[in-house]
Amino acid sequence: MSDSLQTFDTPTKRILPFILATAIFMQMLDSTILNTSLPSIAADLNESPLNMQNAIISYVLTLALFMPVSGFLADKFGTKKVFIFAIIVFSLGSLFCALSQNLTQLVISRVVQGIGGSLMTPVGRLALLKTYDKNELLRAMNYAIVPALIGPVLGPVVGGYMVDYLSWHWIFLINIPIGFVGIVLSLKYMPNYQSKIITFDLKGFLIFATASLLLSISLEMFGTATHTTPVLMIFILGFLMVYFYYRHASKTENPIFPLNLFQVRTFRVGILGNLATRLGISSVPLLLPLMIQIAYGASAVVSGWIVAPMALTAMFGKSSVIKILNRFGYRKTLMTNTFIIGFLICCLAIPGIQTSIWWFVPIIAVMGFFNSIQFTSMNTISLADLRNSHTSSGNSLIAVNQQLAIGFGIAFGLVVLKLFENNANLNYENTHSAFRYTFIVMGILTILSGFVFRRLHSKDGENMRTDH
Repeated sequence: MSDSLQTFDTPTKRILPFILATAIFMQMLDSTILNTSLPSIAADLNESPLNMQNAIISYVLTLALFMPVSGFLADKFGTKKVFIFAIIVFSLGSLFCALSQNLTQLVISRVVQGIGGSLMTPVGRLALLKTYDKNELLRAMNYAIVPALIGPVLGPVVGGYMVDYLSWHWIFLINIPIGFVGIVLSLKYMPNYQSKIITFDLKGFLIFATASLLLSISLEMFGTATHTTPVLMIFILGFLMVYFYYRHASKTENPIFPLNLFQVRTFRVGILGNLATRLGISSVPLLLPLMIQIAYGASAVVSGWIVAPMALTAMFGKSSVIKILNRFGYRKTLMTNTFIIGFLICCLAIPGIQTSIWWFVPIIAVMGFFNSIQFTSMNTISLADLRNSHTSSGNSLIAVNQQLAIGFGIAFGLVVLKLFENNANLNYENTHSAFRYTFIVMGILTILSGFVFRRLHSKDGENMRTDH
């Protein structure tokens, strides 16, 4: 075990980051591994590949629907019970997916998986929040977050190989041994935190869940819709429900997400920064493999390998982030880091159609390093100043926000790409040019999003320092 983890003085503190890591890894792998495997699953189930989108959407929507309730369930039944229940449900969902004989069975199985997934990560992170002192939290979160960086990159590679050399069923069966490890470790080391004061804001949950659902549906449809007007209506309706929730929360005594969460500046900036910076960052793992396959004509496995170095360099970023934050503080680190990531996304537009696709490898490798710093910093600053009474609701809201932010990023990337593809002035090397311009737009947007972190004070996050 790593030396820096040895500094945690109890077995629970040493093992807990790995327990959360198993949950994050399963969820992130599952969100991405399916993308490369859809055509072969479609062929096996005698379905059109276009209909297979339902298998992805059903999972995403279930996450959006149940994530808001994760904090309440953990407070009522205890973090240990809910976390183990979530892993069991997720693993069973994975088994049902592998055994599915048709698309309907697969969609239902994905919903079961989604119920488990919506509770796993938020509840695991809540246990982490309540176990560690503020100055230990950064290191603990740092270990737990690595799978979140590796999952989206390994997913397409592992999925490609499993489909080519085994069968698509294995992309779901791989979760079962990981889930088993998570359950065994949780039984022994997961603490069972409960809250004495529990009130459930059912009306607030229904309004907020409807908002999450409508926003998620619209984001999923933006990428594939031929007519954007109905999708736009659903999107606006989603935002309208957010406003209704705001109205409800301002009058209710114990809303599911208290509005005074947003009076905490570090939480407010963390949530907003997460949403803004992921617009550009989230689209890259989707757009780059697409460009390599469509514009350059390479195989899915090759495109997977080109993105893979991101996972390796993320590990190096993980080992550097604590030193960087201790030295420069959150404000300077997050602003500079966001600018660098934005510049690197713009760099993906440089190689021409005649250039070797391996030129993307160094850009992607450097990006993996800075992504690692970005996600650890954004997640920990959001939690830095939350009071104990706010940890459950704040943590659930961060989970919902991340889920929507990734969806926003992917949908926005696809919309920008479509706009450029439909532009009559781009007739020369049309598709490749459309991708290049898309990367420039996403890069500039990411650079601009760095200014969100200007609202942090230079001393923010001092309580998270590990060198006290």
